[in-house]
Amino acid sequence: MIRVASLALAVAMLGGSALPAAAQDAAAGQRVFNQCRACHTVDAGGRNGVGPNLHGIIGRKAASIEGFRYSAAMRAKAEGGLEWDEETLRAYVTNPRAVVPAGSMSYPGLRNEQQLNDLLAYLKANS
Repeated sequence: MIRVASLALAVAMLGGSALPAAAQDAAAGQRVFNQCRACHTVDAGGRNGVGPNLHGIIGRKAASIEGFRYSAAMRAKAEGGLEWDEETLRAYVTNPRAVVPAGSMSYPGLRNEQQLNDLLAYLKANS
């Protein structure tokens, strides 16, 4: 019983999280981004591929790259106010269909938490 109380106290002291968030590593995130390069670029002024250029994605309104042909589902989400911040990107990269059902992104999702943290650090560094 003492262990349970100690654990509850530790969780409360950490603000509800039993473990601190894993550190983000943009260099490792660049390696994770290699999975994305088949469809996306991240260079400033870079071309769109099968997917839109992701440079500056953090803080950008969804479906806002001029000249890219977004799915109707993504355009509808954008009209509803979807903006790409760290929280929405985390959810989308983890499970694209959960955020934009019927969207055209065929990626099944990134479930590895450390790789996800690193990828977000890389995208932030390129925003």
